[in-house]
Amino acid sequence: MTIIAAADGSALGNPGPAGWAWYVDDSCWRAGGWPHGTNNMGELMAVLDLFRSTAHIPHEELLILCDSQYVINCITKWMPGWKRKGWRKADGKPVLNVDLLKDIDQAIAGRKYTFEWVKGHAGHDLNEAADERARAVATAYQQGTAAPSGPGFTGTPAQPGTPAQPGTPAQPAVLAEPIPASRGERAPAPHSEPTLFGESGFFGQQDLFSELDDDPATQELPAEDVVIALERELLRPDVRTDIGRIGVLLHPEFAEIGSSGRFWTRDAMMMALEEDPGEPVELEVLSADRLNDNTILLNYRSFAHTGSALRSSVWLLERGQWRLRFHQGTPEN
Repeated sequence: MTIIAAADGSALGNPGPAGWAWYVDDSCWRAGGWPHGTNNMGELMAVLDLFRSTAHIPHEELLILCDSQYVINCITKWMPGWKRKGWRKADGKPVLNVDLLKDIDQAIAGRKYTFEWVKGHAGHDLNEAADERARAVATAYQQGTAAPSGPGFTGTPAQPGTPAQPGTPAQPAVLAEPIPASRGERAPAPHSEPTLFGESGFFGQQDLFSELDDDPATQELPAEDVVIALERELLRPDVRTDIGRIGVLLHPEFAEIGSSGRFWTRDAMMMALEEDPGEPVELEVLSADRLNDNTILLNYRSFAHTGSALRSSVWLLERGQWRLRFHQGTPEN
């Protein structure tokens, strides 16, 4: 028999109050969280707890539905290489979320499992159920109320770090202190391809985003000037390694087409940032055109020591926040 379960995480503010959950059906699910954590922590913990909760039936295969390519790639692609390097990435930096990853590495030993990527927030029943429960835990920590924990898996022995029971204040499960969100390894992008960040997609994962509030500093500026300032900000290496800020600025459906023809999604960009934030880039604005009240097309020339490129960005206004929806760049000869 194959057990089909969705696993998901949620972080309000990312980092902020965080939750995780896995879901098989209404009688078989489990959730937990922390007062302060990241979306990636939640995604990883949901998978870890699913393996732990089914450890008493190791012969059963797991089909894990996950909307995080980061988690899938960590477990199915990157962990063996990280282990050989002493849990360090290709650049020698320590792997983030390493405690969770080490626990997952132990939990999956000898197990039969398959990951299947599903698009988040797209009406997939199991994914929506897991997301709803993870977000409920994060909200409980935010509000200081009881956190839902779920019935768990039938026959599962009691585990350390069991989530708070209904009717009790939310308590941290498994981890008492936050662990920084990690990003995965990637193949370096061709130097000739002027990608905005780096290289492969979170599709509509709202939990990566901070709660968006209007920035008083930009309230009175023309929208075109705001967008230009935000584009300049995105070209700074220190900003490109700030997952919280990038989460605010990138639209959930962000996409980029590189000069090689490769299609980039938000997931790939987010995962690439820590590995290669790139060099400082200056820009020369060519035009900033209002396509409608909520859309601005920005065309500019970028300058770096590797050369110049012509770039176009489409910015959308949502809930008072301008967010980058699309980007394309072409190197100049």
